[in-house]
Amino acid sequence: MRFTKYIVFLVLVFSSCKSNKVTVDANGIAKKMSAKKVAKKHNASNFDKETVDAKFKANFNNGKLKQSISVQLKIKKDEVIWLKGTKFINIFKIKITPEKVSYYSPLEKRSFEGDFTLLEKVLGVAVNFNQLQNLFLGQAMLDLKETKSNVVISKNSYVLTPKEQALLFNAFFSINSQHFKLDAQEIVGNTKNQKLSIKYPSYKLINEVVFPKQINIKAQENSKLTTIDFQLKSVLFNTPINTSFKIPSGYKPIVL
Repeated sequence: MRFTKYIVFLVLVFSSCKSNKVTVDANGIAKKMSAKKVAKKHNASNFDKETVDAKFKANFNNGKLKQSISVQLKIKKDEVIWLKGTKFINIFKIKITPEKVSYYSPLEKRSFEGDFTLLEKVLGVAVNFNQLQNLFLGQAMLDLKETKSNVVISKNSYVLTPKEQALLFNAFFSINSQHFKLDAQEIVGNTKNQKLSIKYPSYKLINEVVFPKQINIKAQENSKLTTIDFQLKSVLFNTPINTSFKIPSGYKPIVL
């Protein structure tokens, strides 16, 4: 099972967006703005391409296993999220649709096919396809446009905090003051000592699309800490992608 949590946390990253007048200027100064307007600009920055085909270098460390691998991400917007991890050989493949999660590891000869329970077990909060896709695309897990929030400026980011937090978790969102993609978001469980933090330290402007050069994840449960750091190697948009997926025969199902 050691790679199962590894795979699930890998499924919690990546970001991008499109804007006609956008910069990645780190020297811009955040101006006073209402929470409603910040949320509106954040929603407007959402990714508007049909597909993503990206390659990353990923460094993983959970205190017991420390490893560097290559990760390929493919997204067909609103339809499929597909990931493959390799280190000389295939370590895992995972495919997520709005209906189900499918995963297998050639290394461990284990597989899973079912609902989003596998992801919920690791995150401590229920998630759906759209929320995961938003996380990949640098958007907030919650619909900020439909959520009444407070806003403060901190470290040149707009920090939005819902006025009424969810029953099972608290959420915090830091939005870049220049291109309005996420600088960070944090989910803190109320019933469990769990915290998921995702940061986007730097972005790259590619054909008017803002895409992260780095993504850092910290997932903490009690005293256990898992970190995953991503470094972008290449990315293409609106190209044909193959998201075929078939679990080989003979793999042992993961029982939750």
